Amino acid sequence: MADDSSNEGLRRRIARSGEDALGKLAQDLLENPLVNGAITRAFEAREKAAQAQEVAMGALNLPSAADLERLTRRVRSVSQRLEGIEDGVERLDDRLASASAASDTAERLRKVEEQLHVLTTEVAALGKRLPDESEPVSRDQERLEVK
Repeated sequence: MADDSSNEGLRRRIARSGEDALGKLAQDLLENPLVNGAITRAFEAREKAAQAQEVAMGALNLPSAADLERLTRRVRSVSQRLEGIEDGVERLDDRLASASAASDTAERLRKVEEQLHVLTTEVAALGKRLPDESEPVSRDQERLEVK
């Protein structure tokens, strides 16, 4: 057990001193004007290469990463607008369905009124065919008085 804890302490010290040494080396390299200038020139060269690549891709009519990003944003925008339109169409469909149900009710009411008119006409025609009380009643239709 004692060996494990001493090994662990030794590892920590070595790791800490290694980290310190790497940090000091990085700091010294960044403070060195020669290394700093080389890093600056490398970044400038990278930027120029990216610009040259973009020009070359444009000449070949190929989209750049920025073009693809703009296109992606536009597609997302169109997608959101389309979802809004779909929601509006769905609401309109619901309204039309409820209006259709109301017109179905109105149509049924109109048919009932037509049927009622036909029945009224038939009852009136039957009433006209009934014998008047002033007319004589045939023997077959004579009425008997009930006492």
